[in-house]
Amino acid sequence: MKAIIFTKYGPPDVLQLKDIEKPVPKDNEVLVKVYASSANPLDWHRMRGEPFLVRLSDGLLKPKVPMLGADISGCIEAIGKNVTEFHPGNEVFGDCGWAGGFAEYASVPEKNLVLKPTNITFEEAAASTAVAITALQGLRDNGHIQSGQKVLINGASGGVGTFAVQIAKSLGCEVTGVCSTRNQDIVRSIGADDTIDYTQEDFTKQGQKYDLIYDAVGNRSVFVYKRILKSHGTCIITGFSSLPRFFQHMIMGPLISIIGNKKIRTQPVAKPNHRDLLFIKELLETGKIKPVIDRHYPLSETAEAIRYLEKGHARGKVIITMEHNDIT
Repeated sequence: MKAIIFTKYGPPDVLQLKDIEKPVPKDNEVLVKVYASSANPLDWHRMRGEPFLVRLSDGLLKPKVPMLGADISGCIEAIGKNVTEFHPGNEVFGDCGWAGGFAEYASVPEKNLVLKPTNITFEEAAASTAVAITALQGLRDNGHIQSGQKVLINGASGGVGTFAVQIAKSLGCEVTGVCSTRNQDIVRSIGADDTIDYTQEDFTKQGQKYDLIYDAVGNRSVFVYKRILKSHGTCIITGFSSLPRFFQHMIMGPLISIIGNKKIRTQPVAKPNHRDLLFIKELLETGKIKPVIDRHYPLSETAEAIRYLEKGHARGKVIITMEHNDIT
């Protein structure tokens, strides 16, 4: 099978399309013929080995696992002997872990997959795993979102942000999205009640206060977040613009949260699980959320896809498609 491999850290040029052996599913795994995957910031962080903290788990000098891609959708080709939920031929989507999705086949634990909704494409399914679950867990588990709250989403046009807007709306909140001029219409079209153009206005100086801030950019001081939170409000930070800012959020956020009644927290790395995948599937089936897809690239052009994603201006998701002849 064909797969994207990288044997050293560096720019997108280190990514190579190679022929490698097709994986064999373990007893609790299924072999998925991958039709689509999607690129995430984790992919380019792992590719470059940056920030250096990434190398503590990936390998100091070169990657221990030379593959990228977490989100997949496709058709089950074979199952392990202990698999009970799926059968060959089932169309599925989910998470194959932190590596292996940029390939024509992936061996995936049964618990990491759910049946693909019939009303969406394979590309849309592949776009709806890591970022959707990140938004869900950030808003629900970390932010304790409640119906009727006034919610601000910073980075509302990105992969996580577009799902955060829609999930917050589906839970009955009043949502304001922060994005650039060119993305105002997109953010409104997915449900935002209001938008703030960060190229024209500073959302921290609008005089508005929010019950919940969900920041997928992480480019503000914790003291600014505190200022625009309502009493008993919460700010969840899931992105970071620089290491100094990241460490400030990690250290000062908990200290500020101890004093007073406002909470500022950084979101842990999202952990895809069967329950949350089923929740996202239901939202997709009922039309309460719909992925925003910016661009499609064939597997052979994955380096260009990552190069584009690294620029930080993708609207929604960047999709990698496989070149099987039987994709429908």
